[in-house]
Amino acid sequence: MLWACIRLPHLALDAVLRDVDDRAHPLALVTGPAQLRTLLSVNASAAEAGLRPGMRLTAANALCAQATLRDHDEQRDARAHRFLAAWAYRHSSLVSAQWPGAIVLEASASFRLFGPWPQLEAKLRRELDALGFQHRIALAPTPRAAQVFAGLRDGYALSDRNALAPTLDRVPIRRAALPDEAGVRLHRMGIGSLKELRELPRDGIRRRFGLPLLEHLDRLYGIADDPLDCYQPPDHFDSRVELGYEVESHQALLFPLRRLVNDLAVYLSTRDGGVQRFVIRLEHEVLRREAGVREKSHTDVQVGLLAAERDASLLMDIARNRLEQASIDKPVVGLRLLARELPPFVPAARDLFDTRPSQAMPWPQLRERLRARLGDDAVYRIAPTGDPRPERAWRAAGIDEDAACNAPAPVRPPRPTWLLEHPVPLRQSGLRIVSGPERLESGWWDDDDVRRDYYVLETPQGQRAWAFADPGKRGEWMLHGWFA
Repeated sequence: MLWACIRLPHLALDAVLRDVDDRAHPLALVTGPAQLRTLLSVNASAAEAGLRPGMRLTAANALCAQATLRDHDEQRDARAHRFLAAWAYRHSSLVSAQWPGAIVLEASASFRLFGPWPQLEAKLRRELDALGFQHRIALAPTPRAAQVFAGLRDGYALSDRNALAPTLDRVPIRRAALPDEAGVRLHRMGIGSLKELRELPRDGIRRRFGLPLLEHLDRLYGIADDPLDCYQPPDHFDSRVELGYEVESHQALLFPLRRLVNDLAVYLSTRDGGVQRFVIRLEHEVLRREAGVREKSHTDVQVGLLAAERDASLLMDIARNRLEQASIDKPVVGLRLLARELPPFVPAARDLFDTRPSQAMPWPQLRERLRARLGDDAVYRIAPTGDPRPERAWRAAGIDEDAACNAPAPVRPPRPTWLLEHPVPLRQSGLRIVSGPERLESGWWDDDDVRRDYYVLETPQGQRAWAFADPGKRGEWMLHGWFA
């Protein structure tokens, strides 16, 4: 087995930057007690302005007053960590997020699907860049070794298990990711590398540092199995973006909505499933002046599809149209997306040599876009009724209505493509009868009895008309439709 470790050195900062529209603006995360606020992390623009992690907040304000300051939220870090674990689950069935700031996945079983390690590594990096997370990646025969190598050199790959021990022996003790800060203590004792540590008596190490250090070494070198806490994707999607300011327009909500929908699409791909219904929750917070408290409420925007989908662009178009139809009566301070109905996803069947133009859209996607933009009742299909009278032979049926419940259309001679709403007299000379008559006699049960002889007529200009006359009165034509 070969394990890949993805280290996320700026997870907290990247989790915040994903919700920021202008990533080039100086931004810093702030942590610490109210009396001693310090900078935890800064983006590239803030670093160019002179801000550094560990700097006092007062000094940072004096140095770059225009920088945006955000409080560090450990729960947001945990949500981002879980999201990346779900993303990694797309590439391997063995994924672990048990170490902070790192994702470990078994890679060798995925080579047959994604290609050899260089191709899989390039794919991981492209997707992480698209998601907005800085990263370091390494490959090794054990997960702990991969974690160590990712911290030492980005892109390092070691697939030979026999070379694992000699390579690890050269790792500096302070950079070996030992538990409980044991690396710093050992360095102060004069131990410089893992090789020197392994040459010490194990009994002495156990008495001084405890059994966990010895277990860590055995798992690091592959001497003992490493039981990881493997990630299992949840059975629902629930993600939230805190806006940090009050929003009163639909346009300002599109950027965070797009991020949530893209995350939903990533989550669906990990489950190899789709979504048929989800909720966009607009969170409000209004100050009640008489009580002096902030009242929280929310507005739910329901998004429903006729079939399960997982295409990010389609879901975003539908969500945007549904959101634009909703009224925002109160300022929005947070956006949340919940999806609990996650049925299996069945891709549309395609021919091997598909000649469909590149700009053409499959009917299911076009149907959903039209419903979202025009309304649920604006898109319908035509269903037969079984009534022989042409003006009553069809009805408008819902798209989601079961076609099996409809009466089958009886076999009749061809009908015109263009059927007039009401028959009109056809007063034209030179008409030629192409076919007919077809006798239609019906409607006695609803006091709208009709008795007609229908003919297909050809005009001198070559047009084909569908007209009828009362029995025995051929020539007194009533036009009812035109053939294409």
